[in-house]
Amino acid sequence: MVDAITLAIGIGVLTLLYALFLAYKVVRQPSGTDKMREIAKAIEEGANAFLFRQYKTLAPIVVVLAVLIAYLVDTEPTKPTALAFVAGVLSSALAGYVGMQVSVRANVRVAEAAKGGIKPALGLAFNGGAVTGMALAGLGLIGVGALYMYFGTLAPLIGYGFGASLISLFARVGGGIYTKAADVGADLVGKIEKGIPEDDPRNPAVIADNVGDNVGDCAGMAADVFESFVVTIIAAMLIGMTMAAATTGPYDAGTGSPVRLLQFPQGELFIQIPLAIAAIGVLSSIIGSFFVGVGGTTKIMRRFYQGLLVSAIVMLVLSYLYLGTLGELGMPMMSLFATIIMGVVATTAMFMITEYYTATEYGPVRSVATAAKTGAGTNIISGLAVGMESTALPVLVIIIAIIVSYTAAGLYGVALAAASMLSLSAIVIAIDSYGPITDNAGGIAEMSGLPEKVRKVTDALDAVGNTTKATTKGYAIGGAALGALALFVAYAEETGLKETGINLLDPAVVVGLFIGALLPFVFSSLLMLAVGRAAFQIVEEVRRQFREIKGLMEGKGRADYAKCVDIAAATALRELALPGLIAVLTPLAVGYLFGAAALGGLLAGVIASGLMLALMMCTAGAVWDNAKKYIEQGNFGGKGSDVHKAAVVGDTVGDPLKDTAGPALNALIKVVNTVSLVFAGLVLAKSLNLV
Repeated sequence: MVDAITLAIGIGVLTLLYALFLAYKVVRQPSGTDKMREIAKAIEEGANAFLFRQYKTLAPIVVVLAVLIAYLVDTEPTKPTALAFVAGVLSSALAGYVGMQVSVRANVRVAEAAKGGIKPALGLAFNGGAVTGMALAGLGLIGVGALYMYFGTLAPLIGYGFGASLISLFARVGGGIYTKAADVGADLVGKIEKGIPEDDPRNPAVIADNVGDNVGDCAGMAADVFESFVVTIIAAMLIGMTMAAATTGPYDAGTGSPVRLLQFPQGELFIQIPLAIAAIGVLSSIIGSFFVGVGGTTKIMRRFYQGLLVSAIVMLVLSYLYLGTLGELGMPMMSLFATIIMGVVATTAMFMITEYYTATEYGPVRSVATAAKTGAGTNIISGLAVGMESTALPVLVIIIAIIVSYTAAGLYGVALAAASMLSLSAIVIAIDSYGPITDNAGGIAEMSGLPEKVRKVTDALDAVGNTTKATTKGYAIGGAALGALALFVAYAEETGLKETGINLLDPAVVVGLFIGALLPFVFSSLLMLAVGRAAFQIVEEVRRQFREIKGLMEGKGRADYAKCVDIAAATALRELALPGLIAVLTPLAVGYLFGAAALGGLLAGVIASGLMLALMMCTAGAVWDNAKKYIEQGNFGGKGSDVHKAAVVGDTVGDPLKDTAGPALNALIKVVNTVSLVFAGLVLAKSLNLV
């Protein structure tokens, strides 16, 4: 039997080396003309400046939370939970930084490769995205494995998960506000008022828009999935720890924890299995990445499915072989394997369902595009309806995954299914990060005046990129829900609620449930209002420049791109504090005022409500976006027609839904659960009147 910690750290190092190799391959490719490099440099500088300012803004918040954890949670003089919290912050920030650095270098090279057709541009864009996926998975494995080895206990790892979740939340909020404020501002003036193409160099907001793709869709998504990856593994390991013991008596008044006796002689293995499965999934993703494009098919999405399918099959085979080496566990090996199968099946199902609802080839997108024939109002109504409908099948998949996994291996089975689902994060993020790279490549091609045939290639890649971003968001939301459920179980274990249960007739629990269900709506409202305020400022600035800069509309004047970049960055950083504080302080307030059971109700409410709302918003936004793309392909009058203008309005409404509020709900769900778990001891002590 291979030790899971050694396996995780070893595969983590291998994965980082593979990411470095891919990055080397990407940067060696030609970067085009001087004009292309100039535009790419402006995007890179804007993205780096924003990320630096964002991390600088977050530093005081991290310091305050680290001090609170050190003095309120840690009882040991070495302060392990606080140290792990800081490590989680740094790891999540690094995951986002690495993803963005490669993206801003790959975009111009993909634009240059597009001169040779779809095949070389697709391969290069995927390699660029794979750097992000592999880097975050490698960092996650090394982080969890090394901390578990160093501390020798799981408790500090909760702090690591909280640190990762916190940065993910702020990266999603800040990056999401930035990218959509710039995008909406650029579209409202450029496309609707001036009738100029997307990414037209005359539009002063165009560079800010391209910067936003990197800080939101690359850095934000990387930090988001990194925290889902590590938090889900840690939650499964925590539940695995309870497999080694059984609650047999009342609470110990000194510790506030249940008295436990040994249950399974090999209980340590239940802790190690989720970490080993995660490592196997990452190794399988490396293997699967070599199969993207094999077979010569011209359908781009099918090429990605080939890599995902190979990764899934290899993972199942290796997982089966690994479980076979463990010997007697106290439960059948096939029960555990069934939960892993369920996690992989849930991953592929989420991909297929989301693709159906968001790809231009299928009915939902075409119905929304058709609705635009009678104006923006019907286009918006149709998109909302599709978004609401799209929640049914993913939730059904999650329900089936929970039932099958629980039947096979109890609550531990549910957690292991979530861990196996997130173990494929590397290949999933490789597919996702392809999207913003191709989006930027199209912008660079347009702004640098490359031939129309090049823009056709980048448009084809970008249209698929919209679908890949949507499918991976569906995956991330599903993974967040299952992972949060595992965290919820860990919280119930920590506070004794698993034994006592949560009484839905208890007024305090009902209060917590309603507050939890309300939280995603208030949170989303704050983000959308922030996008609206920032977009308003950018619209006014773009109008001013068109009005005051002589010859700008004729292409003779030069737009002041930096001004729009600065407006988007300043507004995003100003607006991110309140949503973050609400996410952290609300569970603490509910737990302190109403007790552990009420906080359990809050966690249940935020998981259920956040899951539905995130699915609806992400899918509706993607449907509006691709309905616009479908019309731009020449349907219903094509670009510039009244139908196209109506679809642009729908796309503008959907932008903050799919790229700001919707994805940020993943992080909200995880932050609320991890902060509750970190401070569970204090909440329990308050409930028992020990403080």
